[in-house]
Amino acid sequence: MSPIPDDLAHAQEQWHATYRELAVRPRTTLRRRLVHLSAQVLFHPYWRGQRSQGWAALHATGRQR
Repeated sequence: MSPIPDDLAHAQEQWHATYRELAVRPRTTLRRRLVHLSAQVLFHPYWRGQRSQGWAALHATGRQR
């Protein structure tokens, strides 16, 4: 499996940060940002043909931080 691209890792990090902020301050702008980042992560070209392995690797990376 190829390494996770920087832009995908960055989007996932932003997703986690936005989610944490949304838990503390529920705001429409944060919900919209979370939806946008979710789409950015989910539909990234990296996932073509390797979603399950790549998805697991990305989520494992996010939890370690």
